[in-house]
Amino acid sequence: MKRISFIAASGMVFLTALLLSSCNSTKLVSSWTAKELTVQQSNKILVIALMGNRDRKLRENVENALVEHLRKHNITAGSALAEYGPKDFEGLEEKAALEKIKAKGYDGTFTIALLDKTKQKQFVPGGMGFGPMYYGFWGYYRPMYARIYEPGYYQVTNRFMLEANFFNLTQDKLVYSAQTKSTDPSSPQALAEEFTKTLLDDMVKKGVIK
Repeated sequence: MKRISFIAASGMVFLTALLLSSCNSTKLVSSWTAKELTVQQSNKILVIALMGNRDRKLRENVENALVEHLRKHNITAGSALAEYGPKDFEGLEEKAALEKIKAKGYDGTFTIALLDKTKQKQFVPGGMGFGPMYYGFWGYYRPMYARIYEPGYYQVTNRFMLEANFFNLTQDKLVYSAQTKSTDPSSPQALAEEFTKTLLDDMVKKGVIK
């Protein structure tokens, strides 16, 4: 049987990881659309990201990315963070909040909620690799030596689940709802861009954005 060196095997593993990391880390989990309603039926849309203080950077990136992409579809949109500040509607009743939104001409809202954020830490033993079974002393000794004596490392996986809901305020109706799952985005900005692209691709496909 042909032997594969550990250097080559390690290179294959690294190349695979590199290719995977270059792919979009955000996937659409589910989405729902109301019949005969579109985003363009609203004249001006307020994007509101519902996230805690620790995720302020992510909130800013998500709102800005969605506003930018909506404008590319000729939809007038604004960021709640930029328009009202970080505590926007804190402590307000429904009527007061809606009046505050409508006072600036908004008749549609796009809420983005961070439903879940988890960090998983897993120890990976040193010298671990996958390949054909080796025959002979050195073919067994070398990989087993590496497995036992070479140091391992911790691998951390970050996962995010976001939910988007678009409401037509004039009709007081939910027009579109979706959930996405993201794994190991490279940065808050990358997560925001991937999320927005995934979302709008689905909305265009379903006819919610014409």
